[in-house]
Amino acid sequence: MTKLTGSSLDEHLDTEVARDAGLADTAATIRALAAAAIDVSETVGRGALAGDLGAQGEHNSDGDVQKALDVIAHKRFMQALAEAPVAEVASEEADDVVVLNLDAPLAVAIDPLDGSSNIGVGMVVGTIFGIRPKVAGGEDPNASFKTPGTTQTAAGFVVYGPATTFVVTLGNGTRIFTLDRAEGVFRLTHDALTVVPSANEYAINASNARHWEAPIKAFIEDCQRGSEGPRDRDFNMRWTAALVADAQRVLIRGGVFLYPGDNRKGYAQGRLRLLYETAPMAFLMEQAGGAATDGQGRILELVASKIHERSPLVFGSTEEVACVAKYYDGRHPAAGRSPLFGQRGLMRS
Repeated sequence: MTKLTGSSLDEHLDTEVARDAGLADTAATIRALAAAAIDVSETVGRGALAGDLGAQGEHNSDGDVQKALDVIAHKRFMQALAEAPVAEVASEEADDVVVLNLDAPLAVAIDPLDGSSNIGVGMVVGTIFGIRPKVAGGEDPNASFKTPGTTQTAAGFVVYGPATTFVVTLGNGTRIFTLDRAEGVFRLTHDALTVVPSANEYAINASNARHWEAPIKAFIEDCQRGSEGPRDRDFNMRWTAALVADAQRVLIRGGVFLYPGDNRKGYAQGRLRLLYETAPMAFLMEQAGGAATDGQGRILELVASKIHERSPLVFGSTEEVACVAKYYDGRHPAAGRSPLFGQRGLMRS
């Protein structure tokens, strides 16, 4: 078997710490997360041989039914973080902040298993995390997580698919490391990514179209009209039901991902969580030259008021994200295809 030649994740972390010694604790935490990700990858890779990973259990913090793999991933990552310089963890699978090491300097927000609906059918799932400094909050147990996304020292996600990839930034570009299964090591395969400014792909759950607000409806309709519409080119739609897979595709070949708020009860702010989904993704995208917004402003400037707070999310190629923002700028009380969103669309010449 040919040995991969890319530098290892460990070597990259050593380089980052040499660049900035203040990242030593962050690097140690990423090493712990990577080790846990390899274990979870092994379980995912065994599929049904590992048992009924899609078996339903209790409800998580968001009211969703936990599946067996959700619980397995949560336990494994919590074990890893307990051995890292991490004081507190906000996990999708825990109602409240979990306190680990009171004297440690960092706080981690994590979605241990993204894409739970894909469990048991052989499709992609993943893990998402953001690392930030611990904040001494007195009587507020959530103080460490009530800071803007700009305070993150690192963010990343793991894709458990045909290959297992570890996507990470420590504020010095975004890189992808692929698991060399023969050696149990993540090796660099995509260095210092740059998201192309424009691409002809968008990702959105079109089954919710009837619930979208007017700006999103108008944007998608104009994309669907292709070269005959105001965008003057044809688009393809992609949707994997796993944020990590769509994000990795955008990082590699561009495009735009949209999970907006909509008119359903409880969906005004979408379904993605600010701390452990949208803020980490925004950091990764910006570090790769892309952009991320909630439709109104920059994701990384948002501050959560509670650990499971939701946020709309639009990220990807800068020109595409800016285009979506223009549709939002044109929103007014007369919703739908008003003269603003007429047959020729907002982007008409």
